[in-house]
Amino acid sequence: MGQCYLYQAGECGTARGWGEYVNEASKSRPPQGAGHADGGQSHSTVRPTPLAPAGIELPSVIRPKRVPTECGDLPFVIRRDASWLYRGTPINRKELVCLFASVLKREPDGSFWLETPAERGRIEVVDAPFLAVELDWKGDGANQVLSFRSNVDEIFTAGPEHPIRVSMDIMTCEPTPYIIVRPGKGRWPIEARIGRAVYYELVALAVPREIDGRQVLGVWSSGSFFVLGELPPEDAEC
Repeated sequence: MGQCYLYQAGECGTARGWGEYVNEASKSRPPQGAGHADGGQSHSTVRPTPLAPAGIELPSVIRPKRVPTECGDLPFVIRRDASWLYRGTPINRKELVCLFASVLKREPDGSFWLETPAERGRIEVVDAPFLAVELDWKGDGANQVLSFRSNVDEIFTAGPEHPIRVSMDIMTCEPTPYIIVRPGKGRWPIEARIGRAVYYELVALAVPREIDGRQVLGVWSSGSFFVLGELPPEDAEC
């Protein structure tokens, strides 16, 4: 098994494997027919193929997809407040947290992994890996649009691709709202927990509606209605 650089958090962890991939992918080949310093013509590294449309050339060699090295369990923990720990020590560099967050994946069994083209390893996530810390909205009614900013400065708009859901905390019986940030590899998505202050802003924007005979309170965004909770009987006709 190859060495797992994900363990080297002090050296920007995945930056080595991920950076090499990005640098390699960003290399651009010289324009076809560009002259050399000696006046000769450059030799093209691609050749025509019947599969390519006229005037477009494909690479002569297509590299097989690299299989990441399995690193097993990594000493990373994402706490309920979306802060990151490495071997029990907080990672205070936001740039490093954003780097790790960009390569966070979720497997079909619900487990979370850090995965680069070079290596992958399982990490512990106490609740949701992200926290929605800011809300912006425009419009009203069914035309309302709600946009959230996460703790890693990722912006996403509530709607069909980023639905909001509310779960009841089994310990406190209080509502805990989440929004999907991006899909996982199976039925379990990668979510952000909506912070308390942001949730209060959502409640302030909520409107009553009847769904399947139930009086509920919810919010509109991008043409979709998201239920935040049921209205008590005494408030059902308000």
